[in-house]
Amino acid sequence: MKKLNLICLSVFVVVLLLNPVSTFGQRYKSGPQDMTFLSSVDESNQPYAIYIPENFDETKKYPLVIFLHGAMSNHRLGLRRAFGEGNIQGPEFGTPGFTPAQTDLEVTRFYPELDPVDYIVVAPFARGTAGYQGIPEQDVFDMLADVKSKFSIDEDRTYLTGLSMGGGGTLWVGLTHPDMFAAIAPVCPAPPAGTDKLAMNASNIPVHLFVGDRDGLMTTSDAWYENFKSIGVDVEYVIYPGIAHNSWEYAFEDGFIFDWFAQFKRDMFPNEVKFTTSAFKYDKAYWVTFDNLVPGVQASIDAKFTGDNQIEITTTELLAFTLKLDGHSMFNADSKVSVKVDGKAFAVKTAGAVSFSKENGDWKNKKFTPNRFSKKKGAEGPLSAALQSNHIYVYGTQGEPSREELQTRQADATHAADWAVDRGWIGRVMIFPRYMADNAVRQSDYETSNLVLFGTAETNSIIKKYEDRLPVQLNEDGDGYGLVYIYPMNGHYVLINSGLPWWTPKAAAEGQGGFSLSPGKGGALDGLPDFILFKGTPDNVISSGYFDNNWEIPETEKSKLKSSGVVTLK
Repeated sequence: MKKLNLICLSVFVVVLLLNPVSTFGQRYKSGPQDMTFLSSVDESNQPYAIYIPENFDETKKYPLVIFLHGAMSNHRLGLRRAFGEGNIQGPEFGTPGFTPAQTDLEVTRFYPELDPVDYIVVAPFARGTAGYQGIPEQDVFDMLADVKSKFSIDEDRTYLTGLSMGGGGTLWVGLTHPDMFAAIAPVCPAPPAGTDKLAMNASNIPVHLFVGDRDGLMTTSDAWYENFKSIGVDVEYVIYPGIAHNSWEYAFEDGFIFDWFAQFKRDMFPNEVKFTTSAFKYDKAYWVTFDNLVPGVQASIDAKFTGDNQIEITTTELLAFTLKLDGHSMFNADSKVSVKVDGKAFAVKTAGAVSFSKENGDWKNKKFTPNRFSKKKGAEGPLSAALQSNHIYVYGTQGEPSREELQTRQADATHAADWAVDRGWIGRVMIFPRYMADNAVRQSDYETSNLVLFGTAETNSIIKKYEDRLPVQLNEDGDGYGLVYIYPMNGHYVLINSGLPWWTPKAAAEGQGGFSLSPGKGGALDGLPDFILFKGTPDNVISSGYFDNNWEIPETEKSKLKSSGVVTLK
């Protein structure tokens, strides 16, 4: 028996060594299909569509195309569009054999046979019609991590494209993470606010723009093209005559986008890096990393090799940065590197990374190290940042409230947590944050989540718990006021909302319509700084602004807060 067991074990080991993946690992079928990933935002399973090439080889690295769908669409439609598959229109009304055009719902029910390409192609659901900033943006990267955990991806041949809202998302995601993509292709793009400030980040990314000349977004596309051209971006632009917003039917026809992408590979060590950002969250491009800046203020750099071990740099509003040179063809670690920063010359001996920081307006060859209370990635605000990752809405139970008062407190939390309210024709937004009472928050919640805390130290036990560490609080006589601010706490954020809720309607907006991709009440925080104190409505601002880089309230705003008479400063 022992001899037989040894023989079986030997056969098992031989088979494993000869075929380690396909025999005992998971095998994937070819063609279009659905997969899911576990969201880091709300711990829900989120869907994405994926195309796996014919004769898929587990040992081969595949190029990857990420497709971002448009408004009122989804991942399954997105995958179809990437392959140029539209909805069947049928004969015109009144002609023999007339049938109504296929609806998006009808074609979402099945995948057609797709023309084979030697790419893995993925399309995230991204919560529906919610744009591609914040939670949907995180979904793109959660999906990408899931894809890389299952498949061997060629990171130098990763591409990004999308249409309409997804074309805008292509610009936003591509320009905030320029060194992740070999090329991008926005189709009839509708970019979110602030994207235009990032155009220079495409300096090392080929861009292909598409639009129809009857599309209301053509003016936007024209402006992007002219801006890209003016700063030397490698950009192509196609305008389809007589075509409205359906230019994607032509841009993706016959697999054109795959042929266009095939020309390009990512270069992680270009000779020149132009990069701009106003957030620690988006802090690097190629061999340049921003170490310190003022969140909300656009900082930029132009760093270029002018010869072997010779670098010339100009900056705007940048406070500290690091050059990671190891691997660059024009860098030799055996010799000193000559670096000129805004006209100041340095000669540095380095094994591969060199850092500079600004002190009293003067550049030093010195690594910036943030202190414990400095603003940094994951602790920089603004208000909306608290809702862009895993978060919980927490109402208070303290102060012996009546049943009616407790229900009112709970209503604020439940209302804030309902991201799908008032979405109307835009459709459901599939974001599922939790809400709970302060006495139900568990230790694991503190360790994994941002906490959105409603009330004051008198009504919410968690605000009371953090009272000595928080910079400001609304007094008990602050009826008719709203105080909202974000603050870093234990590796996460707390967002305090005392008094009137932040989504209180603005007086100036009464009776006016409008369209926003920002879902739920969270959209009311978009564009706001780190704190705001208002009276009656959010358009009657007493004080608002950003904490400084040490999370202190600036003196000018401190005086406004003190003068209000309704808050206490620490």
